[in-house]
Amino acid sequence: MENKAHAMAAGAFVLVVTALLALLAVWLMRDNSQRDLYEMSSGETISGLQPQAAVRFRGVPVGKVEFIGFDSKVKGNVLIRISIDRGAPVTQSTFATVASQGVTGLGFIQLDDDGTSNERLASNDGDDLPRIPLKPGSLDKLLKQSDAIFTQAEQVTARLNRLLSDENQAAFSTTLVQLGESAAALNRMAKDLEPTLASLPKLALQTTTTLKDASVTFKDTSTTMKNADEAIASVKSSSDEVALTARRLNEKGGALDTLATGGAALTGTIEAFSATTLPRFSKLADESTRTLRQLRRTVNAVDDNPQALIFGNGPPLPGPGEPGFSAQPVAP
Repeated sequence: MENKAHAMAAGAFVLVVTALLALLAVWLMRDNSQRDLYEMSSGETISGLQPQAAVRFRGVPVGKVEFIGFDSKVKGNVLIRISIDRGAPVTQSTFATVASQGVTGLGFIQLDDDGTSNERLASNDGDDLPRIPLKPGSLDKLLKQSDAIFTQAEQVTARLNRLLSDENQAAFSTTLVQLGESAAALNRMAKDLEPTLASLPKLALQTTTTLKDASVTFKDTSTTMKNADEAIASVKSSSDEVALTARRLNEKGGALDTLATGGAALTGTIEAFSATTLPRFSKLADESTRTLRQLRRTVNAVDDNPQALIFGNGPPLPGPGEPGFSAQPVAP
């Protein structure tokens, strides 16, 4: 009897301890936060999403999934009811996507906001709960694009098969041989260019010297241009002085005017000289000419007959056909 009593006491103790642990777990896991209910409706597949799955707003846990079923308002759509903490910033522009968690593949609701509205999405306790738009997630987009991806992969595979055909492989082999020949030709060309490259420093030095000479020439040209500018300035100054002198000469009463007046007076004097004095000089010259002629004849007569100065000229000699004419022999 005592053994049975001890066993019953131990059993009762275990039951009490178990009940206390259960109550402690319930007390520790109780959720006192206030949450609002929202709904989401979607015609997309929500594989991996289960009731009690987490609801996160930009990665921060803000609630959980309460119910997953079919939408009575939209035929064929899946209805998801979630509870979200009232402190979460749920606005009119908040939207949801179904995301997967790590390698486990467990789904959860990811909330986000595009920032177009700051008005909070109000909740109510009735049957007509506010709805948050559910957009396709990355996995859904990938599944939608899978057919197109597979089609493109088939096209790529077919093109690769055509590219790797026997004819193309032969062409590739020929191309590789030609590339090898081209590489060898480039190598020979590089060797041929080595002397030219070796002469580049000397050419660079000559170029530098030429540039220095060109710089000196440019400086000399600058000096020449400067001297030319000074000469032009001097010529301009001289031209200005000549213009001033010409203007002064052309002024009334100036040198040219005085010279013109003197020229007119000189012209009058010359005309008077030509009208009065020149005829007299001409007459005097004629008389002097006649006198010189007579003097020349007298001198010639004296030379021919010097005795004429004492005895006179005498009778003239008889001419041809006159008595006593005799022809004088011509001296050889």
